[in-house]
Amino acid sequence: MASSSYFLLLAALVALVSWQATASDPSPLQDFCVADMNSLVRVNGFVCKNPMEVNADDFFKAANLDKPRVTNKVGSNVTLINVMQIAGLNTLGISIARIDYAPLGQNPPHTHPRATEILTVLEGTLYVGFVTSNQPAPNKNKFLSKVLNKGDVFVFPVGLIHFQFNPNPHKPAVAIAALSSQNPGAITIANAVFGSDPQISDDVLAKAFQVEKNTIDWLQAQFWENNHN
Repeated sequence: MASSSYFLLLAALVALVSWQATASDPSPLQDFCVADMNSLVRVNGFVCKNPMEVNADDFFKAANLDKPRVTNKVGSNVTLINVMQIAGLNTLGISIARIDYAPLGQNPPHTHPRATEILTVLEGTLYVGFVTSNQPAPNKNKFLSKVLNKGDVFVFPVGLIHFQFNPNPHKPAVAIAALSSQNPGAITIANAVFGSDPQISDDVLAKAFQVEKNTIDWLQAQFWENNHN
């Protein structure tokens, strides 16, 4: 009986540790920890504002997420509401974004290093997908994709490369995404590889992509625009 109880306790502890290990942001230890943007102390997140000075505006932003946005040359605009816009999100492990897509526009391949994303289509149609991490054959870098219509929902697991594309040449599309971090981050693959500052050596990239150096030089000379606001 004692051995069985010990096993159950051990199993419960392993499950608890595993759950904590997969969480994007740590669980809060108080009702809230409104970010003190003026503090000179640097921690993983933000120092808590004095609770006696907290008010409703610390949890509010007139974000106008119901209004359309102007898209850029890749045909998208991501309006992210994270802890930098709402200080009350500090330690709460969640953000939200509105994504506008022009006809044939896309939110190009990117990753969120600190968050899983769940996306729902509000208007139009989207072709979406993500690529798995390096797995043993035969499923190495498996590509999973779906065509989403208005009201459909799709999940992009944390850290994996994913995209959204509006296949309609005549109508725009709109989506809302929730992310499991107060500051999910976004690494747009092309921008990061070819538009870094300073640039990655063209010798390195030419060998990595198995192309001529002049192709890499041409790509690095392009203007890699950020579609995240």
